[in-house]
Amino acid sequence: MMKKTVLVLFLGLISLGIYAQEATAKIEFKSETIDYGEIEKGSDGVRVFEFTNTGTAPLVISDVRSSCGCTIPKKPEEPIMPGKTGKIEVKYDTNRVGPIRKAITVTSNSDTPTKVLKIKGEVKGPGASK
Repeated sequence: MMKKTVLVLFLGLISLGIYAQEATAKIEFKSETIDYGEIEKGSDGVRVFEFTNTGTAPLVISDVRSSCGCTIPKKPEEPIMPGKTGKIEVKYDTNRVGPIRKAITVTSNSDTPTKVLKIKGEVKGPGASK
């Protein structure tokens, strides 16, 4: 009788451990930094961060924020299924001459819920030598 009780308890603990390993989303970016390099004032400031959901559950990006108003990020509205890719579009105001050093914070249901992406480069004014 005691052996059966111990066996039942042991099997119960094992099944509980298996149940605890539930599905999770995992976000992996192709690159976490985008380098604009040297660009002209007024040129196209749109760049894209590509990522893949390498987890086993749908990835939901709940928020994407920039460190300043000169950078406007755009998040995907639909969940990204496991194995699928998605994009976060970032638009920098290239009418501001000078260095670019900005952070974009991504919040999701990933196993790493907050990820910080970076953009860098320099906007040159008209007539500036490269």
